[in-house]
Amino acid sequence: MKNFGLIGAAGYIAPRHMKAIKDTNNELLVAYDKNDSVGILDSYYPLANFFTEFEQFDRQIEKLKSNQIFIDYVSICSPNYFHDAHIRSAFRWGANAICEKPVVLNPWNLDLLMKMEEDCGKKVFNILQLRYHPSILKLKNKVDKSDDKKIFDVDLTYITPRGNWYYSSWKGNINKSGGISTNIGIHFFDVLQWIFGNVNNNIVHIHNHDRASGYLEFQKARVRWFLSIDKNLLPKNSNIAYRSIKVDNHEIEFSNVFNDLHTESYKQILNNNGYSLVDCINSVEIAYQIRHLKPIGLSGDYHPFAKKPLTEHPFKRKHNNEH
Repeated sequence: MKNFGLIGAAGYIAPRHMKAIKDTNNELLVAYDKNDSVGILDSYYPLANFFTEFEQFDRQIEKLKSNQIFIDYVSICSPNYFHDAHIRSAFRWGANAICEKPVVLNPWNLDLLMKMEEDCGKKVFNILQLRYHPSILKLKNKVDKSDDKKIFDVDLTYITPRGNWYYSSWKGNINKSGGISTNIGIHFFDVLQWIFGNVNNNIVHIHNHDRASGYLEFQKARVRWFLSIDKNLLPKNSNIAYRSIKVDNHEIEFSNVFNDLHTESYKQILNNNGYSLVDCINSVEIAYQIRHLKPIGLSGDYHPFAKKPLTEHPFKRKHNNEH
């Protein structure tokens, strides 16, 4: 049995990590979040020590160490811009890190963390759960067996509605989240490069507060992609979220197995087969480029959804109503 610490216990994704720790028969000893809405702990680890001050969390881990109780893994579910610092803290405590996406926002941070891995003898594992999705595995197998000269045509569409709160949170700040393309897109960019090879061309058509869209050319695929948090763009038969990957006009099926993939990720990590920093390099680079490329507008081979009307930014709407 391994001992875990958890950073970001009040976040949206934290319960999946708690469940994965529980499902793999391990123990969560200590958790931290600056917010105290963590009643979910009662469902998994009611006896875990919880702190709203990072200094107290840090002190508790050091106290455990003084009593010869060591944290083996720190699960990091904090806001994206904290990931690098929290991974470094895990190393300082003598623990491995299991980090949510994106592991870091900037490619050069990966180089520094890999050097730290060598120095301290610990590892960073990134949650790349889509690589365990049955439909993605089936697609990868198909592409791996295809003719070397075969180029697939892919349309990726992901719409996951968010309310006005999104713009007041760290997620609505591109410097903290990486923007829509990074915050909700990086898992898809990861599996695309994993399946279709290295990127040869990266074009951004639109990139604003509620959507991003562009064109990626991989070794074995031409991909038009569209990401959005605008509920008005959902197809009529979709109420919560819409995920679609079409390969040569064939729809790849996504199902609720999505919710169990964190546990599978943990199983692989605990068997020393998890995905490391090296596996993150391409997706972090793709997302970084998208964030910094100048959008060219509706020109060339763009995703059909890119033409859909733009929803006004809620902050601008509020300002206009006040006048």
